Amino acid sequence: MTTPISVRDIVKSFTPTQGRAALNGVSLDVASGELMALLGPSGSGKTTLLRIIAGLEIADSGTVHFGSEDASAKTVQERRVGFVFQNYALFKHLTVEENVSFGLEIRPAARRPPAAEIRRRARELIELVQLAGLEKRRPTQLSGGQRQRVALARALAVEPKVLLLDEPFGALDAKVRRDLRHWLRAICTRTGHTTIFVTHDQDEALELADRVAVLSGGRIEQVGTPDEVYDHPATPFVHSFIGEASTLSAEAREGRIHIGGHALHLPTPHEDVRGTFFVRPQDVAISDAAGLDAEIVAMRRTGATRRAEIALAADLGHVEIEVPAAINFRPGDRIKVRFVRGSFFPDG
Repeated sequence: MTTPISVRDIVKSFTPTQGRAALNGVSLDVASGELMALLGPSGSGKTTLLRIIAGLEIADSGTVHFGSEDASAKTVQERRVGFVFQNYALFKHLTVEENVSFGLEIRPAARRPPAAEIRRRARELIELVQLAGLEKRRPTQLSGGQRQRVALARALAVEPKVLLLDEPFGALDAKVRRDLRHWLRAICTRTGHTTIFVTHDQDEALELADRVAVLSGGRIEQVGTPDEVYDHPATPFVHSFIGEASTLSAEAREGRIHIGGHALHLPTPHEDVRGTFFVRPQDVAISDAAGLDAEIVAMRRTGATRRAEIALAADLGHVEIEVPAAINFRPGDRIKVRFVRGSFFPDG
């Protein structure tokens, strides 16, 4: 089932005296069958937006459309959403099969499938989420990852128009999170549901989503594919929030970025303006010849590579660079570096 979602000019404040709106004029389009991530820090408005799409919160103004249908005034049940909570929200006294069946069993009699059909649907979904054989267990007898799979099966059982997940892996340890990311991607691809999930984990968003909406302060800073938001961040916030970045004072002159008195071989459309140069560890290369003088401050191992903190000469600032694990500088070693990429944002 594929249903596009269109959110227009959503405004939401929780108290009249709140200093700023939780959401301030947010608009977003999610294509049919797309897996969209809402990414941002705590308080950015991502969960509020998800709950408004679900009908669990009511916007002060703005509209939510599922396809051509205005869902803004509809209840959660009328919107037919599947919602998966971070804490699973399973019924502890019910078995796995009973939890998955619950949404179908409480439907009004006119819309409730026959008992045999409910049982068939539940068993089919339990197999889909790879929990066959655990139908009679209760949530307390399952691991965290298994409980989250039950929660997803229950959300899918009601044949939702859209699937919404709020920090679905937030309560799980790192290894289980990684395993479930691949599993969720496969499930969404197989079912074809239009899916939105909330996360503050940038790796999770970049790995799972077709597109990412980055939120800050109740506004959307950028919407794009994982490659677009990582390689071409639209704002200083996006650059600092996604991935790691060092910042240096810089200026744009003659179509190039300058740091101190050094002109970098990096073009910029800005002219005669001061600003900030954002650079990731992968954007800095060691140079055998021409380059900026630098001194190693510290080294640390980061998996298959090493990370070096360097101090640029003439007090231009500190940046981090990534080098192969075979290279192991010592603090005080002097090197030359060049910037191969980076993003310049004018001040103000």
